[in-house]
Amino acid sequence: MSIVRIAPEINLVMDTESGAVTQERKDSIQYSMEPVFERVDKLDAVADDLVNSLSPSEPLLNSWPGREHTSYMAGFYTNSFYGIVVGLAFSGLVALIITIKRLMDGVM
Repeated sequence: MSIVRIAPEINLVMDTESGAVTQERKDSIQYSMEPVFERVDKLDAVADDLVNSLSPSEPLLNSWPGREHTSYMAGFYTNSFYGIVVGLAFSGLVALIITIKRLMDGVM
């Protein structure tokens, strides 16, 4: 926040951001909020990155460009692999049960 002294002999100042002309007072203190706003902007970017980490199609803050859908594709291939493995295990179990049942029917 910057101020311009219009008339130092009568303590008139102008705020450059709002354009307000006021009398400068000795009992009030003004602080610049720019460092606070910069930190809030960094925290906002980190919070958005945290929310984007839940979505497989959104880019992450520290990732390379063009890698928006890598989580989606990795999830697709992983789930396909586990689906095939579980399906083959279930089919093998059913085939084993049918084979044992046919062997038991031939014995009795």
